[in-house]
Amino acid sequence: MHILLATDAQWVLDDVLAALGAPDTSFTVCRNGRDVPQAIATRTPDLAILDLQVGSMGGMAITMNLRLDHSDHRIPHVPVLMLLDREADVHLAKRSGAEGWIVKPLDALRLQHAAKAVATGGEWQESQHGIASQTSTTAS
Repeated sequence: MHILLATDAQWVLDDVLAALGAPDTSFTVCRNGRDVPQAIATRTPDLAILDLQVGSMGGMAITMNLRLDHSDHRIPHVPVLMLLDREADVHLAKRSGAEGWIVKPLDALRLQHAAKAVATGGEWQESQHGIASQTSTTAS
């Protein structure tokens, strides 16, 4: 699996790499949200994990930009898992078109389940109070 991770926070990068790193998993890391479309054009990821706050272009704007580029056939569809700062940000993830989101703080097990669900065509929608909705197109 190839994962694109957009974050400028070292702790987020460390947590995601620790949770999802495996011999058959590769990563492209973008420290600036404006670099994401070019990174996707260079190598299409199986999953994009986008931090809500990434420099001058956060996860919501990145996701909306990806959806617009996809609708214009400039890039293929890329499933998005957004990393939210607080439960109040859930509406931003919904509006952006992200297939899934997790409310920080992150933990490895939740991140693994969410990444698998979203990368396989499903959804993962969560709040700090627990999973609100989980769907997957493949069996676990």
